[in-house]
Amino acid sequence: MTTFRDAVSAGPLVLDGGMSNELEAQGHDLSGALWSARLLRDDPDAIAAVHRAYFAAGAQVAITASYQATYDGFARLGISRTETTALLRRSVHLAREAAENAAGTAWVAASVGPYGAMLADGSEYRGGYGLTVAELTRFHRPRLEALAEAAPDVFAVETIPDLREAEAVLNALDGLGIPAWLSYSIRGTTTSAGQPLTEAFALARSSDAVVATGVNCAPAADTAPALALNTALPGVVYPNGGGVWDPGTRSWRGAQDEIADLAPSWLRAGAVLVGGCCRVGPAEIKELADRLAAATADR
Repeated sequence: MTTFRDAVSAGPLVLDGGMSNELEAQGHDLSGALWSARLLRDDPDAIAAVHRAYFAAGAQVAITASYQATYDGFARLGISRTETTALLRRSVHLAREAAENAAGTAWVAASVGPYGAMLADGSEYRGGYGLTVAELTRFHRPRLEALAEAAPDVFAVETIPDLREAEAVLNALDGLGIPAWLSYSIRGTTTSAGQPLTEAFALARSSDAVVATGVNCAPAADTAPALALNTALPGVVYPNGGGVWDPGTRSWRGAQDEIADLAPSWLRAGAVLVGGCCRVGPAEIKELADRLAAATADR
């Protein structure tokens, strides 16, 4: 039986694009603190439809709608721990059902967003929450355990802004038996908190659970130079589709980018997991998948 580790070794694989932008395109209001995670309870069929759209566009990996789904975040809205556990598992089940009906082999990545995503104030692009590694480990572990019970193929530990939180999540992964990729939010060649990416990628290499490391939710132009600093693990990259996020208005400012043009540079920098994040939809993933297919055929 082929495992996700095997698939990474054989790569490249096409990841999906942004969940929230597609839900908004369907007319859903994501202005609340839970963003797309709210629809795990209120309209799971909408999430399933997004997964199906990305697989139809050529994605091979679906990232679940659990980025902002946390026990703390749901509790603030009066949702019990029991229901939160069920919603976390549902996020994996929705992606799995879409994967089982996709053409070809398809994988499910359980999204594990940073502590700052739960705060919904843009701090996943800053880090420095004032919490210890132990406190952050205690925050992440219950969610990882709930997601693991639904048997995803891999954890997508994503948009991590600093080394302290990366260390905490790596601690929380211990003993769960599911591989993970670890991707950082960045500023040029540093994490969002200003630490060298060479140190960040070295930390990722310290965990046997991590099968790939790289960057996501970043300006597309910054991704290839950042990936070039990762010298020991396969690379993962899924940038934003352009513009700058304004946490005050909870909206994107600026024009969109054409990310597919960068696919060859990502492959040269060692990327094996390639997709898009915010402002990247099925049309962009189809173009990216086509470009990757052409680039690998020319190798």
